[in-house]
Amino acid sequence: MAGSFESLPPPDEPTLAAWAAALSEAGHWAYLFDASWRYAHATDDLRLGIRDTFTTTNVPLGSHFFSAEATRFRAMAAGGSMATLESRRAVFSRLARYVLGTTPGGHDGLRRVVDPDLADLADELAAEDHPAIWTLPTDFTFAGSAVPSFATWIALADSDGTLVGYCCLLKPAAGMAQLAAAVAMADPSHLERMRAVQSPDRRPAAILMADLEASTPLARRMSTAQYFSFVRRFVRAADAQIIDEGGIVGRHAGDGVVAFFLAEAIGSESAAARACIVAARALRGVLAAVAERSEIAQPELSLRFGLHWGATLYMGRINTRGRSEVNALGDEMNETARIEACASGGRALASKSLIERLARVDAEPLGLDAGRTTYTPLAERATATDKARRDAPSIAVCEV
Repeated sequence: MAGSFESLPPPDEPTLAAWAAALSEAGHWAYLFDASWRYAHATDDLRLGIRDTFTTTNVPLGSHFFSAEATRFRAMAAGGSMATLESRRAVFSRLARYVLGTTPGGHDGLRRVVDPDLADLADELAAEDHPAIWTLPTDFTFAGSAVPSFATWIALADSDGTLVGYCCLLKPAAGMAQLAAAVAMADPSHLERMRAVQSPDRRPAAILMADLEASTPLARRMSTAQYFSFVRRFVRAADAQIIDEGGIVGRHAGDGVVAFFLAEAIGSESAAARACIVAARALRGVLAAVAERSEIAQPELSLRFGLHWGATLYMGRINTRGRSEVNALGDEMNETARIEACASGGRALASKSLIERLARVDAEPLGLDAGRTTYTPLAERATATDKARRDAPSIAVCEV
């Protein structure tokens, strides 16, 4: 796990420990409680989800589910409507009748362990035996947004049939068919890199922008269905290449591609710059393969590239009701766009600030020598656009 994150130790009870291992391996959101309704474990993915929003994973191990410490934790972890006293009392009313049925001392025993804000509700309860499994609606906050969810409770018994605890399995309200469709082609390593930039911050990275040249005449000549199939194939193949080089796929605009290679994710600024250049070169081969599959003559297609270093990029993940993507803001993003626009003729132009991030060990396999490379300001290039001459005339570039 990234950063200072550490997995919780497994519960002492063997059956609970086995459940903890299985649930964590499968990436479930789940809590485990002992037979006295005390927190015994929380899976890694659940705690990472909490940390992405609240920068804490302090699950109150050993605390009763309805103790003051535990209710405060859930109010923080769930957020939204679950943070109100009214919602906590509603949860108590739905679940505590099962807790009462297994609490020594009945109503008096329950009052001694629950949050004082909930204790007055204990006398109104009628104890019930809990089912073997039951489901309650709940909320979970992820990336600052309340996620309507379900909590499925499972009573756990050991091999002798003795009750040893409970599993609270959380799942977004969206059905598995919807969730599977959303991530059907997603790469787990890329999802993890996207999760790592969940919270917006300044992150140094190499930037790649690529755009298909002369696409408008091609789109006019081909049927809409054919051109759409071509663009879909190209974008999928391009994204795969970027991901294989350790990058993060940015926004797509038509047949354009944006990618980021973070120094912190790839290991160093030099490694990130190298990965950016390697990806750009590989994308040319991707385009050739996609053109052949789409029955397009290769001379009709070329990609132009702008490669740049973003020392002060402000980057983060943007989640909406309709999409999830990583984007970045900053002067270097605009400068990269100007570099890319000047790379007509299928060129790949890289800025001096990117090339000079390369250590010799990364530059030599690329056939580059950062100490001997010469550069040309954008304004002096024959392919310079009016916007480049206006906005980024002194950005020095070379072909890679």
